[in-house]
Amino acid sequence: MFIQLISVGKLKEKYLVQGIAEYSKRLAPYVKFQVTELSDEQAPEKMSDAEVEQVKDREGERILAQVKPDAHVVALAINGQLWSSEDLAAHIDKLGTYGTSHVVFIIGGSNGLSDAVLRRAQTKLSFGRMTLPHQLMRLVLVEQIYRAVKINRGEPYHK
Repeated sequence: MFIQLISVGKLKEKYLVQGIAEYSKRLAPYVKFQVTELSDEQAPEKMSDAEVEQVKDREGERILAQVKPDAHVVALAINGQLWSSEDLAAHIDKLGTYGTSHVVFIIGGSNGLSDAVLRRAQTKLSFGRMTLPHQLMRLVLVEQIYRAVKINRGEPYHK
């Protein structure tokens, strides 16, 4: 299985970069895992709603350019489904069992995801109603993907 994480924004914090590298290394024996980091759209701090949508649309175009047509897309969205770690593991297992070998998780920039990206996603996943920095969310998601793989293999990490 090939699991790809597409995210908007450059990781600057060393501890986040190191954490993602560690979990990526741990995933290597089990799945092909790739992080695709896209630049965020340069925009002023204060924007109108229309300008925010334009920024999301431009970022969305760059995101969708990285998504293969046969990929199953899971978009992180505040209004997505709330899953446990076991639910995520079951979803990944089901995809692999029924022939989906390429799963793409998408984390948008600080303004969120464009409507086009949300429409492309077969699954929308939320990690709760709290707002988390999208850079931190990247680390949390990679850890949860690793946890899901360990759950599916019946290995003890997930406890």
